[in-house]
Amino acid sequence: MFQTIILIGNMGKDPEMRFTPSGQPVTTLSVATNRRYNGTNGQPVKETTWFRITVWGKQAEACNEFLHKGSKVLVEGRLTPDPETGGPHIWENNGKVGASFEVTASTVRFLSGREDQDDQELPANGQPGANPDGSDIPF
Repeated sequence: MFQTIILIGNMGKDPEMRFTPSGQPVTTLSVATNRRYNGTNGQPVKETTWFRITVWGKQAEACNEFLHKGSKVLVEGRLTPDPETGGPHIWENNGKVGASFEVTASTVRFLSGREDQDDQELPANGQPGANPDGSDIPF
């Protein structure tokens, strides 16, 4: 049997790298994918799905070094269900409930080029750390 998922999305925050007790690097990425469509009433709808990506080994080190908030990435891997629910990870932030899907990456490709690096340092509003669309990042 085989399972794979391929995602293309934007990093919601900078990567977070840590090390296992044995010294193996592991990096966590927060990636958002967007879908836009017209609802039944004809109004545009924007749907965002969050994924928490776990990357291991040398690839984890590269992700930590070269990726940052706003970077566009392609991730190939497998879904990892929440052990308690068997589904996505459920979270609550200020009374707002949401979910993120956990993915263990086998491959991460950097889609943002070097020319995009300077543009992504500051959002359009010119304030570091603020999301250009004003949305909250759940994790």
